[in-house]
Amino acid sequence: MTQTIAPRVRTLVLLILAVAGALLAGAAPASAHAALTGSDPAQGAVVDTAPSQVSLTFSEPIAVSDDSVRVLDPKGERVDKGDPANPSGTTYSVRLVSGLPDGTYTVAYQVVSADSHPVAGAFTFSIGAPSETTVSVSAQGSDDGLVGWLYGFGRYVSYAGFVVMAGGAAFVLACWGPGARVRAVQRLVVSGWLALTAATLGLLMLRGSYTTSGKAGDIFDLTLLGDVLQTKTGAALVSRLLLLAAAALFIAVLFGAYARTAPAGSPDDHADDAAGSDRAEGSGDGGEPDQRDLTFGLAVGGTVVSAGLAASWAMSEHASQGIQAGVAMPVHVVHLLAVAAWLGGLTALLVALYRAPVETPVGRDAVRRFSRLAFGSVVTLAVTGVYQSWRQLGSWSAFTDTRYGQLLLVKIVLVAVMVAAAFVSRRWTQRLADARMPAAAEEVGQPAGTAPPEAPDAKQAEAGKDSVRAAQLARQRAAAEAARQKRLRDADPNRFGLRRSVLAEAGVAVVLLAVTTVLTQTEPGRTEQDARAATATSSSAAAETGQGSGAVSLTMPFDTGGQNGKGVVSVDLDPARVGDNVMHVYAEGPDGKPVDVPEVKIALTLTAQDIGPLPVAPDRIATGHWSASGVQIPMAGDWKVEVTVRTSDIDQVTVSKNAQIG
Repeated sequence: MTQTIAPRVRTLVLLILAVAGALLAGAAPASAHAALTGSDPAQGAVVDTAPSQVSLTFSEPIAVSDDSVRVLDPKGERVDKGDPANPSGTTYSVRLVSGLPDGTYTVAYQVVSADSHPVAGAFTFSIGAPSETTVSVSAQGSDDGLVGWLYGFGRYVSYAGFVVMAGGAAFVLACWGPGARVRAVQRLVVSGWLALTAATLGLLMLRGSYTTSGKAGDIFDLTLLGDVLQTKTGAALVSRLLLLAAAALFIAVLFGAYARTAPAGSPDDHADDAAGSDRAEGSGDGGEPDQRDLTFGLAVGGTVVSAGLAASWAMSEHASQGIQAGVAMPVHVVHLLAVAAWLGGLTALLVALYRAPVETPVGRDAVRRFSRLAFGSVVTLAVTGVYQSWRQLGSWSAFTDTRYGQLLLVKIVLVAVMVAAAFVSRRWTQRLADARMPAAAEEVGQPAGTAPPEAPDAKQAEAGKDSVRAAQLARQRAAAEAARQKRLRDADPNRFGLRRSVLAEAGVAVVLLAVTTVLTQTEPGRTEQDARAATATSSSAAAETGQGSGAVSLTMPFDTGGQNGKGVVSVDLDPARVGDNVMHVYAEGPDGKPVDVPEVKIALTLTAQDIGPLPVAPDRIATGHWSASGVQIPMAGDWKVEVTVRTSDIDQVTVSKNAQIG
């Protein structure tokens, strides 16, 4: 009951950093929002003659630069020429030099999707026959490593700053006018502005390296910064900075002219009468005409600036791409404003409950006003969230089959927990009203409005003008005043219970905001499923024509039971007919990246004819890629393909699938 606020504040800050770090670290670079759905030559294909160009097809439009697509020979030398071209739709191509010799070639691409996220990957194809290559296809993406982590953390800070700034200001204007004079509330809103401004500047500087090299040394490259300013994301960040200048003016008026005219708070705010409700302990609609005009102007101006800031996210992220973008962007703006009003207002209420001076208490009317504001925000979040979920997922199966859907389920659970905590807070508010407690100062036996007794030696110190003693007395008075204010705050058990329940809400809100940040960096479920369908269609078409990555393609998950023992192994057999065939084997980890394992063995068995197992020992071509040529299929039938994967000296497993060959 008498614990100080400092440990709780430190704990909450540490929770913010820990959750942000854990969730942002778990945001894999595979979370890009444009997916490679096809290529020519196809991944793993073996072509008879050297192609004149390589074409890549993505699930949505992308931005390309001079080095966005590179083709490397087995020695790692570039064999592409000219800039990438966009002949049609979402297909991009790069020309190759003529007279390429036989061997395995690596295609590496690094582009930016239309919703601002970098997309990087690589695959191989062979001319004539596969060969050894010195090129690794698992190179770190630009959004991985230190720069990627800093960019993700900057996004989190920018969201948190916007929520605290906009929501805190809304709480003062709509719920608790005297809060404009409370230093703790002022510091909260200004800190939100500073955090959003610093994060926006950081994102602008990081953007060039984030979408290209991923190197820390390129963060201050002015050439890259100039390129960023020409992009949609760069324009959005610059617009955000300009709007933040307007937000600074708004904050100056809010805590300047408005604070001077806002009605003073009073312990009598606990009274039930209509006169007490009409006093602007909060809303500012019962004062002089000039004060009402100022309140109205701030409300309109603040809403416009906040909507503009929210639009800077909507115009450059998920909402700006995909179906119904014209509807999705304003819905996204409303969604962000509702989040700020709820979570930011909750943060301001928490600070006010703990740090507001006894002379300016947060009365039950202010809490009731916020309760109504929060209820409206939750309803708005529910409506806009349902629409956004439908738009980003597209099907019920995407809830469990995609990472975006799984994170969305976590977010829904957290919102439900916050609503439950808000219900508890509402009950404490009702108890606070029913108790009809006297003025806070009177609750601890001290007349309201009286100052604490002066220290006994104060007059002697002043008379003697002893500066050292005077300083000691000043510290004693400050400590006594702090202790007195704390006793006053803790004297009301209902108010204490309200503080605890609001603190619990704020803790859940921290985690909720972190999950929301990760969602913005995750490929939408609809896009992921569409990319899978396009890939499957492409593979099927290739199988029918006897071209592409193999007439038969099998994918099997494996788990050897040891450390790093989980993954997926894929087997492509081309042309999957009687006689000679080429086999490619690919191994990927749970994050979708190619991984090397100590050993991969294949065995083919035709049980119906008692043939096999026929062993196949593929050669390593690149990281996570093995190949074998001259694989003999003696007759057509339903063949069992067994893959043995060994991940350590003692951990191995055999997985299998049947396929019609020949």
